[in-house]
Amino acid sequence: MPRPTVLLGMSGGVDSSVAALLLTEQGYDVRGVTLKVWEQEDETVAVTKKWQERGCCKVGLARHVAKQLDIPHEVVDTREAFQKGVIDDFVSGYLSGETPNPCVRCNERIKFGMLYQLARARGISYVATGHYACIQSTTQGYFLFKGIDSKKDQSYFLYRISPTWLPHIVFPVGHLHKTEVWAKAEELDLPLEEMHESQEICFVTQGDYREFIKIEAPQANRPGSFVDSQGQYLGEHRGIAFYTQGQRKGLGLATGERLYVQHVVPETNTVVLGKEDTLLQQECLVREIIWHGDTVPMETQSVLVKYRYASPAVPAQLVHESKGIMKVQFETPQKALSPGQSAVFYERDRAFRCCALRAGHWR
Repeated sequence: MPRPTVLLGMSGGVDSSVAALLLTEQGYDVRGVTLKVWEQEDETVAVTKKWQERGCCKVGLARHVAKQLDIPHEVVDTREAFQKGVIDDFVSGYLSGETPNPCVRCNERIKFGMLYQLARARGISYVATGHYACIQSTTQGYFLFKGIDSKKDQSYFLYRISPTWLPHIVFPVGHLHKTEVWAKAEELDLPLEEMHESQEICFVTQGDYREFIKIEAPQANRPGSFVDSQGQYLGEHRGIAFYTQGQRKGLGLATGERLYVQHVVPETNTVVLGKEDTLLQQECLVREIIWHGDTVPMETQSVLVKYRYASPAVPAQLVHESKGIMKVQFETPQKALSPGQSAVFYERDRAFRCCALRAGHWR
């Protein structure tokens, strides 16, 4: 009987490397692919760490693991698609006053979108990555669940994966804790001193997204007014793209009190400032609905909502507002809700099943 085939996205990191090992142990016919999404890797350049410090995808490390496991490996150039589908979206989001999450778009359009298309074109049964998430089959269908390791769970970044793809996706490390993954990595003879967690935004090598925006979109340098909630002038800002909800540092104002970015107004090129308590909001609206499972409910539902990866999910009521839009009513006011963020909802009674929406216009 032929072994099931799987196309594995290999970034060169410890998670996808261990995923390759686990898949081979489980009897899959593994084909490794590294998606080149950003800078050109020049292996002729001498660096202190041979493979590290070269963006999110270390081709050399991925190739090394593939050789260790005796599986085929190739590099697919997706830089043009990444530029259009992720970077341009990231830049335009900030220019329009939003706070985009590029990892969400990358998973949808590049990592899974392109891997899935490639697998289908080649007649490969499954797609796999090293994400910390799980997929479970129920009588209602396939669902995206949280990874077992709550500190590493990445279901928040994966909600835009099409529900129709779920039966063909495998997450080999989703049922492991990170400590177990590191222990398993020792079997691969990896240069562990070079392995570390990927930075939050792989293409922002300057350490600050604002510097990246300056380079990619010089038009972002468009000074305007800082105002308070009553519209009173407080000073001049550098451009709305450089400010996010809840920001306090880097405002360059001396007002005698602590002020925070409450929100930005693209139409008037203004940044509204206020005291910390003005950041709290009881409700918000969400759009671009991706619903895993049944049709989007018309009746009010109790859910747990996660609107920022680093923050825990909090209780809320999900209310149908209008076609394509739903309202989230939090049990307790939440701080610094931003347009462009992702709001992912988890059912209270089945804590690992996630139903997801994309955050839109907050109010």
